[in-house]
Amino acid sequence: MAQIEFGAAFQRQTIAPSMVVGGRTVKEALGIVFQDFPELQSYVLDDQGAVRKHVNVFVNGAPIADRIFLGDPIGADDQVYVFQALSGG
Repeated sequence: MAQIEFGAAFQRQTIAPSMVVGGRTVKEALGIVFQDFPELQSYVLDDQGAVRKHVNVFVNGAPIADRIFLGDPIGADDQVYVFQALSGG
């Protein structure tokens, strides 16, 4: 099962625990987390279910390719990290 971790910015806003979850895609894995913590979903995904522009999702250190449908595959030993992007100048 994959390990999902959320950045500190999410943890300041809502409950965003690290979890070990099943699922074969990023969408399936996040869906399992959102079942237990539904308030977290609106911080990560927009109204159409795509990753919000200010949020980054990485699998094993690489950014996901499918930010709209979250179809990137994940394996049992993968690490998924979700965090808010920083901007400024």
